[in-house]
Amino acid sequence: MKIGGSKGKAAGPLSTAYGEEFVVDLMRRRDQLVARVAELQWDLGGLAYEMAIRNSMDVELLVKRAVALQDADAELSEVERIVRTEETGASGSCKYCGAPHSSGATFCWQCGKPLLEQVSGDAILRR
Repeated sequence: MKIGGSKGKAAGPLSTAYGEEFVVDLMRRRDQLVARVAELQWDLGGLAYEMAIRNSMDVELLVKRAVALQDADAELSEVERIVRTEETGASGSCKYCGAPHSSGATFCWQCGKPLLEQVSGDAILRR
């Protein structure tokens, strides 16, 4: 894996703003999440199979496990998006928690606060 700041390549915006160690940590977290999502998918599929062959479906348990999978998958998607910004360009950081965000993000992946200032329609019309 190459990251910004390696030989012959200019440092990316994240490594410039937060240091190369931050990007390495993000990549490490991405790898952990890939393994976690795969494990949760495997477990959920196995659980559904076991319930089906025993003719004893517990939908509440399946939904609970699916929510855990969905949360891990959402975090993985956002971490991958942030890592890609190292290669394509990051937009900035959250003014509330300081987490980096990519261009096009409307809410912070870390704290959930809006990244864009809310402006009323009246304020726009007055301009």
